Amino acid sequence: MSAIQSSPCPIRKVGDGTHHHFFGYYNKTNWDPSGEKILAQRVPYANRDLAPDNVAQVGYFDLTDNDRFHTIGKTTAWNWQMGSQLQWLPGLPGKKVVYNIRDDNSGGQYPGFAARIVDIETGDEQQLPDPVYSVAPDSSFAICVDFRRFNLTHPTIGYNEGAAPTDLPLAPEDDGIFNMSLPDGAMKLVLSLHTLRNFQPLDSMQDAVHWVTHLEINGASDRVLFIHRWTRRVEDETCFLHRLFSMAPDGSELTLLECTDHPIPHLEQDHDPNRLDTFDYEKSEYQISHPIWRDDRHIMVWGPNKGEIHYQLYNVDTGQAHAVGADVLTENGHMTYSPDGKWMVSDTYPDKETNIRMLFLYNLETGLRHDIAALLTDPDLGKENRCDLHPRWHPDGTGVCVDSIHENERQLYIVDVKQLVS
Repeated sequence: MSAIQSSPCPIRKVGDGTHHHFFGYYNKTNWDPSGEKILAQRVPYANRDLAPDNVAQVGYFDLTDNDRFHTIGKTTAWNWQMGSQLQWLPGLPGKKVVYNIRDDNSGGQYPGFAARIVDIETGDEQQLPDPVYSVAPDSSFAICVDFRRFNLTHPTIGYNEGAAPTDLPLAPEDDGIFNMSLPDGAMKLVLSLHTLRNFQPLDSMQDAVHWVTHLEINGASDRVLFIHRWTRRVEDETCFLHRLFSMAPDGSELTLLECTDHPIPHLEQDHDPNRLDTFDYEKSEYQISHPIWRDDRHIMVWGPNKGEIHYQLYNVDTGQAHAVGADVLTENGHMTYSPDGKWMVSDTYPDKETNIRMLFLYNLETGLRHDIAALLTDPDLGKENRCDLHPRWHPDGTGVCVDSIHENERQLYIVDVKQLVS
C-alpha cells in the first residue's frame, strides 16, 4: 500500500549568496561524473523580465574548494526555466561543457544563435553553428530545435528577441528536429514539422502552429523522446494539444506513444489572459509533460492514459503504459530516477494558498513517498520568471541539487538524502 511520510533531509545553499545562481531544467544533470562540481549560471538579480542583452556568467561551483565559483564564459542566450542548456560532455576528451550563445555570424540553421564548447581545465573553446537542446550521453551528437519558434509558442523556454515573431510557418518542411554531430557541428534535419503534422494527422492540426519540446536522449544514445505540440491559439496554453513520441536519432522508427487530442470548447471565445493562475496549465487533465527515460526502453511522463492522468511508465517497444504510484503521485512534477533505479525524485508546483513546493522521493519498491523538503516560492515571479525546483541527482544517488528562491535569493541547494536512500 502506497503512503506519504514526512522525511525531512539536511539542505544547504551552495556558495556564499553574493550573487544569484541557477541551473535550469530537470532532464539533464549539473553534477559532473565525480560529483565534485556543479554547473550554474550566475546573474546579478533574482527576477527580471529578460531582454536580448541580459548577460549571464556561465561556470561551475567546485564543491571541494569551499564552493568556489569558476566563470568559464558568458551568454545572452538563456532563460529562467532552462538556462543556456548548459551541460557536461562526458564522452569527449578532457572535461568539456557546452552552452548556447548569441552570434549574428554563426552561419547555421538558426541565424543569431550558436553554441560553445569549453574545456574547463584547459580553457580551449570551440564554436558550434547552432544552439543545442539536448546532448547524447555518449556526446556523439546533439538534438537541435528552433528557439525562435519557442518565442511564439512557449516563451518561457525561448530566448527573448524583443518582439516575438508572429509569421512563422505553421509546419514547415525545412524545420523541425535536427541532429548535430559532435564535435564537428554538422547538422542534418531528421524530422520536419511538416512530416510530423502528417503522421497520423488529426482535424485539430489544421491551421495550427506546430512545435516540438522536451527532447531527451536515452542512456544508450540510440533513442530520442519528444513531445509534439500544436495549437490554434498560442496565447492560451489550455488550448495546446500534445503527443508523446520516440524515434531513432536519424528520425527513423517514429513511434507514437500517447495523444491527448480533445475538444476545446472555449477555443473560439475571446482569450482573457487573467483568467488562469500561473500553474493552471501544468495542472491540466490533458497535459503531457516532463518525460524522462527510466532506462533505454521505458519512459516516465506525467500525462493521461486510458482516460486517467498519472505518472505513467511507457514501454517504447510495445507502446503499453501503466500508472505508477497513482494514490500518492497525484500532481504534475519534474521526475528523474536515481542512479540505481530504486528511487524517483520529483516535486510539486506551488500550493495556491501557501506557495509551498514539495520536494519528495518515491521508493519504487515499497510505494512509499517521502516528503523531504517544503520550499517556499514567490508568487510574484509569474509564469516566465518562476523558479521551479527541477531536482537533479548526485551521480552516486546520495544527494539532490535543486534551484530555489525560498530564502529570497535564486540559488542552488543540495539536499542530503544519504540516510534515507541507504
